[in-house]
Amino acid sequence: MVGSAGARTCGLPVGLPEGPGGWQSGGPGAHVPETSSIGNRAGADAGACLWRQCVARYASLVKTARIPSTPQAWTRRLLRCGVAAGPVFVAVFLVEGSVRGGYRPLRHPVSSLALGSRGWIQAGNFAVAGTLFLAGAAGLARAGDPASSSRAAPALIGAAGAGLIAAAVFTTDPVSGYPPGTPDALTRPSNSGAAHNLAALPVFLGLPAAALACSWRAWRAAQRGFGLYSAGTAVTMLAAMALAAAGFGQSPRLVDLGGLFQRASIITGFTWLTALSARALRHRPPPAAPSQ
Repeated sequence: MVGSAGARTCGLPVGLPEGPGGWQSGGPGAHVPETSSIGNRAGADAGACLWRQCVARYASLVKTARIPSTPQAWTRRLLRCGVAAGPVFVAVFLVEGSVRGGYRPLRHPVSSLALGSRGWIQAGNFAVAGTLFLAGAAGLARAGDPASSSRAAPALIGAAGAGLIAAAVFTTDPVSGYPPGTPDALTRPSNSGAAHNLAALPVFLGLPAAALACSWRAWRAAQRGFGLYSAGTAVTMLAAMALAAAGFGQSPRLVDLGGLFQRASIITGFTWLTALSARALRHRPPPAAPSQ
């Protein structure tokens, strides 16, 4: 009877019906099954049932282990890169600028940290930040958040990432007397310096343009708070960078504050990217309609 109970759990037929004298006979000369054969068959059925349960359990575990590789999981990883891009970049240039000899953060641009024997630190900072920008842009393109749902914003953010990587390859020229002993302004920029200045355009123009695109989308989606924040980011970045350019151009009133205004522009724009990526991480797309 133990074998019959084990078989019953899988919906298998139980043993033969019993009559008044034990196993019911089918008439004279009917064959009476042996107890051992019934037990063996029931045991085999129970073993088959246990095997099917193990297979189903294994399939469930495999399905659970594959969940992190779903498209949604990859999108979230990419968005986390966008969240980290700004804090990582800003932290590195703030620390490096505070310990670099002869370097004045309020006067000198961030790119000047790529000059000198320790220049590889800032060059690596450019490359890492650019890579994180590209990953964040890919995540924003996949996230479906209303503010970044257009193609323009992720494309412009990706262009800024490419500009940062190019800035790591092409070193800027000395400006405002750094490194020590160099003139405040060069009469003719080098090829590397000219390429570096071109690489900065997608960063200091592309990010404000992306912020304006997101502002318009957010406003249309009745998310006016983020829309105003994005518009304010664009205006602040452009205004601060204009003042920084005047300082690096040796304007007497702004020359000692060029680095400060540039940092204000960078921190404003990179913080906005962090906020945008974090917002997209919180976004939950509507569930897909069931297939008919």
